[in-house]
Amino acid sequence: MHTRILFVAIAAVLAAAPAVHAQPQDPSREWEIIDNSFLVEESFNQEAGVFQNIFTWVLERDGSWAASFTQEWPAPGLRHQLSYTLVAADTGSAIGFGDVLLNYRLQLRSEHARGPAISPRLSLILPTGNSDRGLGDGVAGLQVNVPASKQFGDFYLHANAGFTWLPDVARTPHVAGSGIWRVAPMLNLMLEAFVALDEFTTMSPGFRRGWNFGEHQLVVGAAVPVTWRDGDVTPALLTYFSYELPFKR
Repeated sequence: MHTRILFVAIAAVLAAAPAVHAQPQDPSREWEIIDNSFLVEESFNQEAGVFQNIFTWVLERDGSWAASFTQEWPAPGLRHQLSYTLVAADTGSAIGFGDVLLNYRLQLRSEHARGPAISPRLSLILPTGNSDRGLGDGVAGLQVNVPASKQFGDFYLHANAGFTWLPDVARTPHVAGSGIWRVAPMLNLMLEAFVALDEFTTMSPGFRRGWNFGEHQLVVGAAVPVTWRDGDVTPALLTYFSYELPFKR
C-alpha cells in the first residue's frame, strides 16, 4: 500500500513538469537543490544569512512512526554550522519525544573540479527522552559523521562514514551512500543506502521536488526505505519537507 502511494506521487510530480523534464539539462549548470537528502548526509553547510528547517516522518508497516525536526544555522558563515535535532515517535506502546542532538559541522573542504566537498559533523546526544518507555537510550553520547559530495554532470554522489557512541549501550559504526539524478532543474530522483554495521541495512528509492520563491526555497520529497535486519525485510514510507529562508543579522 505504501509503495503504491509513493509511485502515484512520483507520477503526479513528473506529470506536473512535462516541459522541463523533456529538455536536456546542461551538465555544468549549478544544482538548485542541495543539502536535501533523507538518509545520507550531504557535505554542504548553510551560507551566511540563510537558515533551514527540515522535517521528516517515517511510517512503519505496523503503524508505528518516527519524526524529526532539524534547524540549521550558519555560525556565522559557510565554514561553521550549528544545528539541533528533535525527535518524536510512536513505538506502539508509547508516544512522545526522544533524545535531542546538538550538532556542529565544519566545511573542511569545498567541492572543486578535482575533489569532493567534505564537512565532518560532531553531535552531542542528550538523554531527554524516557528510556523506560522506549523513547531514548537513557545516556548521553556522541555521534561523528564524515560526508563527502561530488557532482558529475546531472548526477551527484554522496558518501558517509561515522559512528554513534552511547556509553554502556552501543558503539555502532555506519557507512552510507547515495546517487541523485537531476531529471529536471528542480526535480531529482534518489537512491540512498545506509548500513549500521552488524545491525541493519536500508535501501531507499525516492524523489525530491523543489520551488524557489525569491530568497526562499521549499523542497518536498518521499521515499520507500526497505530495511533488512536479522533476516526480516521491512518496508516503510518516508516523507520530507524543507523550508530555507533568509534572516536578518
